[in-house]
Amino acid sequence: MSDEKSETKAPTEAGGAVRGVYASVPADRATGVPEAASARLAWTDGERSLEYEARAAHLEVRDDAGVLLGRMFSLSYVAVDAEGRPDASRPVTFAYNGGPGSSSVPINFGGIGPRRVATDGVRHVRADAPVEDNPHTLLLDSDVVFLDALGTGWSVLAEDADPKKIFCTDGDADAFARAICAWLTENGRWSSSLYLFGESYGTVRNAALMRLLGERGVQLTGVVMLSAVFNIAGLINPGDDLYYLGMMPTFAATAQFFGRAGAGVGEREWFERAMTFAEDELAPALLRGDRLGEAEERAVAERMAAFIGLSAEHILAHHLRVDLLDFRTHLLASEGRVCGRLDTRFSSDAPSPMQGYDMWLAGEDAADDAVEGAWVRAFRLFCADELGYQGPARYLSNNYDKVNAGWDWGHEEPGLGRVATPNVSLDVAVALRRNPTMKLALIGGRYDAATTWWNVVHDMSHQFLSPELKGRVSWYLYGCGHMSYVDVPTLEAMGRDLHEFYGRR
Repeated sequence: MSDEKSETKAPTEAGGAVRGVYASVPADRATGVPEAASARLAWTDGERSLEYEARAAHLEVRDDAGVLLGRMFSLSYVAVDAEGRPDASRPVTFAYNGGPGSSSVPINFGGIGPRRVATDGVRHVRADAPVEDNPHTLLLDSDVVFLDALGTGWSVLAEDADPKKIFCTDGDADAFARAICAWLTENGRWSSSLYLFGESYGTVRNAALMRLLGERGVQLTGVVMLSAVFNIAGLINPGDDLYYLGMMPTFAATAQFFGRAGAGVGEREWFERAMTFAEDELAPALLRGDRLGEAEERAVAERMAAFIGLSAEHILAHHLRVDLLDFRTHLLASEGRVCGRLDTRFSSDAPSPMQGYDMWLAGEDAADDAVEGAWVRAFRLFCADELGYQGPARYLSNNYDKVNAGWDWGHEEPGLGRVATPNVSLDVAVALRRNPTMKLALIGGRYDAATTWWNVVHDMSHQFLSPELKGRVSWYLYGCGHMSYVDVPTLEAMGRDLHEFYGRR
């Protein structure tokens, strides 16, 4: 270990009143990661106040034989009393984003952490956007530990670790289970109620963890699934009827937002009508394929056109199967714009006609461009200026090239054995059946084209849970996109709903 040296410094104010002392120490040359750093801070919304300790640290992830697999970066927020002592009776929530290959910065500085970058509706956020105390932070109801998956953020694999054993569905869940247990042990919080909070692929991780932690004797109190995806094949594989059915209501919501459909109908009612059309009319038509008949196919196309804002002829040319890239590039084509993917309300200038490579176009997303840079900047400033944490120069807010591109989607599905592409709603159901005291929150947005709401409803309805277990599941649908917290009205509503969810027995 390198020699420690401490330094007292007044942190920069950002939002509410702040006071703090942090320890600043050089990186440990033996491990290659900086030493932990922490600060005592204060949160306020003008009426309420809360003191907390923020701590940036790495958790060692070791296998059962004690072999080091990696060091997972964590940023913990723990409420403390006037003497700086934590309250072990408070819940602890472990939170993360997805990808695979994404760090936890979006859900932290964008959403449920005590600090949040101010957003501006569906407009791009300036690099110098103010960072404010978040009036809807989850810290009011639970201590929160944000974890970066190995290979993302400042989390690192051990030198001799095999990435193929980590960058996979089951290896990822195993690493998180070990990191969570390490944090609980290091912080003496095994008596606390435990929650998981995952977004996007983080909900696949949640599903696997719900079952895996239970099998390892770690009982969860609750799980929050934000922008969930369960049946991977049905969501990401154009050509699967479930893909087109899931996209259709989101397309309808987007067309209404841009004034291409749904005039005079409320947002909620329009989306419900689209959900009904998808199941009652589009689904039977897709299942019949070329047995449908030209007249009936045209009739369905015309009704679909009235929902999604594309012409019946365009829809007919695709035999009722409009994929996301096609929709994004055609809905606003007359204005020379494309709409987003994570949140279809965002839009940007269309790329040059020369830039027609589909895979590149699919990755261009105004909704992501609008906010991610400001979030990473706020996170780096917080760690450096307020915690005195000297992280490496590069923070991998996403590492899709290395992590996602080679991801092994194979999964040991309970009751099925190993499958190539998982449907982890089976894991969710198994975990609920084994622990019927656990509660589950499913949160989604009408404008989320990355993890569509219809698919979550479909996947969970095929688990045939008992009425008692269904009563443990809470459903929350908002007028937002994938990153619900970008939308301030949604953030307010979600804050109220999560407060009620955490308070329910």
